[in-house]
Amino acid sequence: MPSQDYINKTNKYFHPSTGCPGGCMEALFGVKDEVYDQMLNETLNSIPIKKQALNKIGLDEDQLKEIPPINFYGYEFDGAMWRIGKDGRLRSSKYSSTWLFFSSSQLYMYQYILNMAGTDKKEIDREYFYKDITSFSTATKTVGQGNSARDVNSFRIVVPGDDFSCSIMGVADADRAINAMKQKLREKKG
Repeated sequence: MPSQDYINKTNKYFHPSTGCPGGCMEALFGVKDEVYDQMLNETLNSIPIKKQALNKIGLDEDQLKEIPPINFYGYEFDGAMWRIGKDGRLRSSKYSSTWLFFSSSQLYMYQYILNMAGTDKKEIDREYFYKDITSFSTATKTVGQGNSARDVNSFRIVVPGDDFSCSIMGVADADRAINAMKQKLREKKG
């Protein structure tokens, strides 16, 4: 979890500035895009998310070698503060790291959602049998309006009566990983 200092700086970073073209909050409080990025990275690196995922699903990584584990990550926007930085990048106060592990018959999913603006976190773990998975897909939604509109990409797992989605913002090889999962799903269902 973020330190109280990081929580305070995060809230200052995302606080809406009024009457200050270009964002007076940065000038007043010194919270720049790169400072927020550094705080986020330091906080994420202090949390052993992959280890937590393996502990939560109760399996050893040696049992999960059907395809290599996949880590999807990115900013989350539901219930989060967000802004466009001076560098033009969209950032939010919530960030998720989602690990997917693959056994011969199941997909195991663990997601950790970090809130840099508070002490709350969210952990989700699910297991899906390949035979029950309807599809893997991606979706794009727009956050913001006008000049502040940005597209946000997400990955989705659909099963009868349930679905799961996670951010893949900034994951360079997301398409390759998703295509590998789709191929594995076709093999398991074929």
